[in-house]
Amino acid sequence: MTKAELVNTISNKLGVEKNDTQKVIEAFMQEVRTSMYNGDNVYLRGFGSFIIKTRAAKTGRNISKNTAIEIPAHNIPAFKPSKTFVEKIKTKVPVK
Repeated sequence: MTKAELVNTISNKLGVEKNDTQKVIEAFMQEVRTSMYNGDNVYLRGFGSFIIKTRAAKTGRNISKNTAIEIPAHNIPAFKPSKTFVEKIKTKVPVK
């Protein structure tokens, strides 16, 4: 599902203008980004958590030059679904 499809679906379900729905979704995404930029995790009970994970430093390889390079430790954004969300996906979505 794309953002446009999400806006259409929510707009139709709630009977709200698509423009207003898009503003709400954009504001939500901006708040999640801002919180994570500030180093805070975002917890949505029953849905999941947007968390910051720290990747450890490691040695990588530049295949074209056949040299080792040091990749420093860094943070990445991640989403961790709630247990109830995971269980519903396990039971409702068919295996492809």
